Amino acid sequence: MTGSQLAVLDASAALAVILGERRAHHLTGKILQNAVISTVNLAEVQSKLVRAGYDAEDAWKDAVSITSAIEPYTAEQAKIAGTLIAQTQNHGLSLGDRSCLAVAIMLNATVYTTDRIWQDLQVGVKIHILR
Repeated sequence: MTGSQLAVLDASAALAVILGERRAHHLTGKILQNAVISTVNLAEVQSKLVRAGYDAEDAWKDAVSITSAIEPYTAEQAKIAGTLIAQTQNHGLSLGDRSCLAVAIMLNATVYTTDRIWQDLQVGVKIHILR
């Protein structure tokens, strides 16, 4: 699988799929077959589901079921995420957002998000906003 085919889901995109949001239809089966999520974003997805009333185990199962792989978060990715603050602080990106971008940078993959604040980012990877 090449980087151009690989998709990295941020927490908002993963939640859109799990919750059956209308905008999730852009994440076709082919994209999801080649999608990964970082452990940071996986924790964020589970946290939001549990906060919304999901049972913790059900939330975890739903979170891990939508992608083909879980990408362990590395020290190098943490360094990239920390460095990205300079490019993203005016956009209000969270650590989770920057962590997602760091994984995509490392994997040379397209990022999928529902967060429109990402639309003007120039960080070296393609960003697809689900609308």
